[in-house]
Amino acid sequence: MTRPIILGVVGDSGAGKTTITRGLVGILGEDKVTAVATDDYHRYDRKQRAERGITPLHPDCNYVDIVAQHLSLLREGEPILKPVYQHADGTFGPPVYVSPKPFTIVEGLLGYHTETMRGCYDVRVYLAPPEDLRRRWKVQRDCSRRGYTTDQVLSELDRREADSAQFIRPQERHADMVVSFTEGQGRGSGALDAELFLRDSLPHPDFSPLVGPGERGVTIDEGDSETHVTIAGDIEPAQAAEIEEAIWEKLHFASHLRSERLGEFTVGDDVGRSESLAVVQLLILYHVVTAKAADALGGAGPRAEAATVE
Repeated sequence: MTRPIILGVVGDSGAGKTTITRGLVGILGEDKVTAVATDDYHRYDRKQRAERGITPLHPDCNYVDIVAQHLSLLREGEPILKPVYQHADGTFGPPVYVSPKPFTIVEGLLGYHTETMRGCYDVRVYLAPPEDLRRRWKVQRDCSRRGYTTDQVLSELDRREADSAQFIRPQERHADMVVSFTEGQGRGSGALDAELFLRDSLPHPDFSPLVGPGERGVTIDEGDSETHVTIAGDIEPAQAAEIEEAIWEKLHFASHLRSERLGEFTVGDDVGRSESLAVVQLLILYHVVTAKAADALGGAGPRAEAATVE
């Protein structure tokens, strides 16, 4: 039996982690994915955090060592007894028994905080939207789904800023892919540009043949150790389909995964679709599925190969 492939999606609160991972779980299949949220490993509940004056972004507020232990167990194909944090009321529920599946997706605030944790991932993604956009997303989510008022969310964001700067944002340097959705000149609320920084810690698909004419499409800037790719939110659907098709061609061995579910996002109760989001999710899927294929063939995996080339 091959071991589980582990994807990490790390970013500050409200950065869009669940939007990214929801599409990946949908296309891989819920029966094939173990989903782990590192928020479940908070040391204190909401009331205790308020009493101690500590935020959930601080490592001391989390059982970081248990996260590392559980990631190591899952990577070895062993089950874990996972704690459960309930965002609805800020308390803990009973732990759940989690069996490893072919893929594990880990999302949260401090997923790359220690070297031991970082070594467990096959693919590491960091989400870094502009702060003004992240704040709007967090206000929208916490007010509509978690019962907070706008003033409460904004006040908490201000209180968390020091810990975010010290503990969350520095994790960006450990990512294979840094993703930032930004407001461009696109059409409507769903037309967010996607900025990607693709590090040479993984071998990424070559986008250069897919750069189209005009200012709104795909732009690429090659650096020494990373490639900067921008995908316009209002990219023509035909060009987006061409990019997706080129990636799927490299995933010919996983054509059974093809789905229209990539690129979906929610605003309140409304569901929309973003071409730039779909391309980002497909690129992440490319790395996850490639790592699974390499492991099945007994190889060291794309990360090890990239390190050898370097």
